[in-house]
Amino acid sequence: MKPTLLTAALLGLCCHLAAGASTWQMWDHYAAHFVSPEGRVIDPERNSMTTSEGQSYAMFFALVAGDKSSFDRIQIWTEENLAQGDLSRNLPAWSWGHKDDGSWGVLDQNSASDSDLWVAYSLIEAGELWAQPRYGKTGRAMLSLIAKHESAVLPQVGAVLLPGPEGFHPDSERWVLNPSYMPLPLLLAAKRADPQGPWNSMASALPGWLEQASPSGFAMDWVEYTDGKGFSAVPEPGSTSKSAGGSYDAIRVYLWAGLTAREAPGAATLLHLYAPMSNYVKAHLSPPEMVSPEGTFSGTAPSGFCAAMMPFLSASGEKAAAAVQHRNVMAQIEPATGLLGDPPRYYDQNLALFALGWQEQRFQFAPDGTLRVQWKK
Repeated sequence: MKPTLLTAALLGLCCHLAAGASTWQMWDHYAAHFVSPEGRVIDPERNSMTTSEGQSYAMFFALVAGDKSSFDRIQIWTEENLAQGDLSRNLPAWSWGHKDDGSWGVLDQNSASDSDLWVAYSLIEAGELWAQPRYGKTGRAMLSLIAKHESAVLPQVGAVLLPGPEGFHPDSERWVLNPSYMPLPLLLAAKRADPQGPWNSMASALPGWLEQASPSGFAMDWVEYTDGKGFSAVPEPGSTSKSAGGSYDAIRVYLWAGLTAREAPGAATLLHLYAPMSNYVKAHLSPPEMVSPEGTFSGTAPSGFCAAMMPFLSASGEKAAAAVQHRNVMAQIEPATGLLGDPPRYYDQNLALFALGWQEQRFQFAPDGTLRVQWKK
């Protein structure tokens, strides 16, 4: 019998507390609510589905919190259930959940390159921070798999990360990309860990093609590159929606730009490129939920979007605007759960953990992408 979400949350809390408190209370609340005792990150809004994204973010947050017990549980569950038992040989399937036949397992074997990159990064940095070489060995093996199966060189653009191995290069002249899948700090760190890989080329090319793919200075969720024609915004591949624009994926582009060390190559270019979003938030006190390719705005942003804007505004020198977003976010934290909203939504919490963890100086990315954590100082 499958346990209820409440039961799983209570079991997770007991397991988490038994393992010892971390250095980060919000992570403790997140782990108790969304992470099962086995290490599976559960999204209650998607029929209790698990994604490689959720697993990868949770590994990173556990590392930031110095929570090795949770890190190991999440990594082991990911390896055993999404990567056929070996992350060094198999990239993890992107989705796992309730199948049509009533069983639980992998729903789509295709991998997601952003999650793969976050897992590899967290393993490599964990190997250094916890002096565990086996983590780093697995992480570097993953980088080789990502480079082999999830990268491409676009004409007149350079090296890029494809969203996954299958379905994003429909013909010889077209490639589909997700701008939020390539955080600059992770590319710079991959360059350091794997000097022979495509990472330096990816990091160097990123600001230039993001500028071409961001109409009016706003990031898009999904874009298509056509040789000889350039970039255009497109709907999410495989979705029934016919609309293209910048929303729940693109919000991470601003977040990653804000988290990037100011001295990192390309960091200043990204902040300048997305200055229109900074100006919009200053004028309207919160970001929009959706930006069209033409630069029109719609919807009320969830609290997670406000959180994502905090590092971006701070890095852009807009301290007052960042403080407004911080107040917006803190006002949404429920005392009973320590999480955003009632009920707390999975994606909002992830954006908030990145943003608040950075603002509270629990972690920083060095100019070369190295992870600096508060508990290691």
